[in-house]
Amino acid sequence: MSASPAQLAAALPQTQCRRCGYEDCEAYAQAIAHGEAEINRCPPGGAEGIERLARLSGRPPLPLDPSCGEEAPRALAVIDEAWCIGCTLCIQACPVDCIIGAPRQMHTVIDDQCTGCELCVLACPVDCIAMEPVTPGCTGWTAWSPAQADAARARYEFRQERLARERHEHETRLAERAAVPPRATLTQTTPGVNDAATPAAGSTVPSDDAARRRATIEAALARARAQREKHAPGS
Repeated sequence: MSASPAQLAAALPQTQCRRCGYEDCEAYAQAIAHGEAEINRCPPGGAEGIERLARLSGRPPLPLDPSCGEEAPRALAVIDEAWCIGCTLCIQACPVDCIIGAPRQMHTVIDDQCTGCELCVLACPVDCIAMEPVTPGCTGWTAWSPAQADAARARYEFRQERLARERHEHETRLAERAAVPPRATLTQTTPGVNDAATPAAGSTVPSDDAARRRATIEAALARARAQREKHAPGS
């Protein structure tokens, strides 16, 4: 009898790295359980992880699929403070909320909570994040423990619940604003004042939050470019 998705998920390291091609470890376990995915798509679990999935699923072991990556020592994300521009994109990308910081301030990684997923590296616009091996000579489940997997899964689930709550609160605020009757149209206008404040028909006005976020990131990128040019050889 084949294992349940929950049993298969428990055999995965819960790094939530998406290298398997699925949104998270649970989605990958679901795909295995339904015969939609092979058991050899998890580099963080490595060869031992494949053996575990093989025993649970009743399938024969397979070599790790190279398209998903290679089995390697566990790595820790390290942020170069000199180049961090405080854009918060790495914070948004981290699946376990282990990066802390604020807009336009340097960010840092909570070492003992980092799963080595590398998603923050892909998100960083100035390449200031590097992955440093922290388990030389140990890969797969020899570099990761069930306790660490359980803790990572708990942090991931907590983050998902937080994001869902924030989306619900945002949608509620939008619905409440939409329910408020529009203000009455002014019968008189002051040339050059009211006309400028009123958007043209059919135009789109970005939200204040989105505009500020975009401006912050653009300014930070400009500062980073200026710093790179200043320190470039021959400058």
